[in-house]
Amino acid sequence: LQWSSPPEAIERFKSQEIWIAPPQFYELCRLCNFSSLSELHKFSSDRALEGCERWMPVMLNASDGSIQLLPGDELYPEDPDYTGEKKINMSTDKKIEDLMKEGSVFHRIVMKNIYNFAIYVNVQAKYKHMNPLMINSDCSDYSSRL
Repeated sequence: LQWSSPPEAIERFKSQEIWIAPPQFYELCRLCNFSSLSELHKFSSDRALEGCERWMPVMLNASDGSIQLLPGDELYPEDPDYTGEKKINMSTDKKIEDLMKEGSVFHRIVMKNIYNFAIYVNVQAKYKHMNPLMINSDCSDYSSRL
């Protein structure tokens, strides 16, 4: 067990010292918006009564990786499978790069392999929530000090 700040955990993930599942990578990228624990606490307190949204990522398999689509993304289905009973399998022969060039409304985690994630978000977060910083696990671009 080791305590790490969000940027430290992402760095350890990038160097393949640890593995972080996509939902946790997403949340760590959201935490990178805050420069201190007190700033996070203030944000949390200020939006506590705003509500929250139920999410279920939808996997889109591409020819060279996969994309976890999240609510608001233009490819996110109108009726996602919240229970896994429908066994929806979205796939395409297109490459991730082509899917990204064709699109314009993003809320997704792009996964080229188990250590190469990138978050793309250009939709407004609901309920006064905070979008994650758009971090690619291939490069360092964040300034949180949590």
